[in-house]
Amino acid sequence: MAPKFVLIGGFLGAGKSTTVARLAAHYSEKRKRVGIVTNDQTTGLVDTQSLRHQGFDVGEVAGACFCCSFNELTDTVDQMQKGQLPDVILAEPVGSCTDLVATVIRPLENIYAQPLDIAPYGVVLKPSHGLRILTGKKKAGFSPKAAYIFRKQIEESDFVVINRIDELAQEEVDSLAEAIESEYPGRTILRMSAKTGIGFDAYLEFLDQQGQFGGRVIEVDYDLYAEGEAELGWLNSQLKFASETEFSLDEILLRFVSELQEQFKESEAEVAHLKVIGMSDGNYAVANSVSTFTEPVLSLASKCSTKRADLVVNARVATEPSILEEAVVKRIQTLAGSLGASVVTDTMQSFKPSPPVPTHRIAAS
Repeated sequence: MAPKFVLIGGFLGAGKSTTVARLAAHYSEKRKRVGIVTNDQTTGLVDTQSLRHQGFDVGEVAGACFCCSFNELTDTVDQMQKGQLPDVILAEPVGSCTDLVATVIRPLENIYAQPLDIAPYGVVLKPSHGLRILTGKKKAGFSPKAAYIFRKQIEESDFVVINRIDELAQEEVDSLAEAIESEYPGRTILRMSAKTGIGFDAYLEFLDQQGQFGGRVIEVDYDLYAEGEAELGWLNSQLKFASETEFSLDEILLRFVSELQEQFKESEAEVAHLKVIGMSDGNYAVANSVSTFTEPVLSLASKCSTKRADLVVNARVATEPSILEEAVVKRIQTLAGSLGASVVTDTMQSFKPSPPVPTHRIAAS
């Protein structure tokens, strides 16, 4: 039987990684071999570390989106499970990418030598920005160019998953569903919380459907697409945090993300996603923020007190990379100073994504 291939689309901060983790746990419980492929514009991805700490087999495609690194995607799949392909492959593309039907799904069907059972293509929707973008609010959080990518992701999907419904009032969920139906009539809309599992069974049922899916090849203005991506500053960093006295790993991560978000709020730089994982002696915790106007959360708690921790920081913010890097350095040093701790930077990469140049693009059926 051909491996099942599930591509989980959605904008930065939509909850794709939490969705991937829940899917992986589900299929593993069914005694399926599961492989996960994460994706980023550079190395040092929080999601990869988090998923590996949860015990999953994870390969990482770094340097560009799946569409621009198609051969790296297929090579990563081939290398999984020591030559024995998994029963289920979960692939999470970069959250600022679109046009994945033409540049990933169709090439997998027509070029990749290994037969795959490709699941319906679903996009996990980020409510915090979705409500603003799709209802036409003036302060939508992002410029029209970045919102263009958000809309195109929905346009090419087989179905849309409104995620994080546990964080929303019922009227907000209904309003968002109505906005999607109005702009994308006939699109199947699911409601889910990847965190709590609400609505997860319906999501699984849709993924298990057979039929003609992945057929919505969209028209994309690649210049506008590139400009939208380039409005985001990108930062990945690996740090060592050490103190003479014990500190709560959970508390320092949440404090760091909260203070960093507040700094961006003051400068009116919109947050697409802030995420940090802290690791210490087999314990790990994750804190994140998905927008400037929502509260940061501790998405994975360690309940660990320690004197040393390795931190991986991923930040995607609508600002210049130099400003982003300066803010991250300032906040982590301020935090360390307040605790009498030291910080050593192992890696620090900040940049704007390069224009997307797909390896393949198959528009015709």
